[in-house]
Amino acid sequence: MSKIVVRLDRVMADRKISLKDLAEEVGITNANLSKLKTGKASAVRFSTLEALCEALHCQPGDLLEYDPNASEE
Repeated sequence: MSKIVVRLDRVMADRKISLKDLAEEVGITNANLSKLKTGKASAVRFSTLEALCEALHCQPGDLLEYDPNASEE
């Protein structure tokens, strides 16, 4: 598990937006957004991060968190 924790699910719940609607607004597939949301993505493009922040009216730090206690695989 990565020490970078994705908090996209929390922000989406706060904004009451579905995966389908957010994927459509950001311009990525449901599958890719789902991978990001579940922390299974190995990378994220800055353009995608920017689009997510714009759509969700948030900062990158609201979506990503560093957890030094998370174990690495």
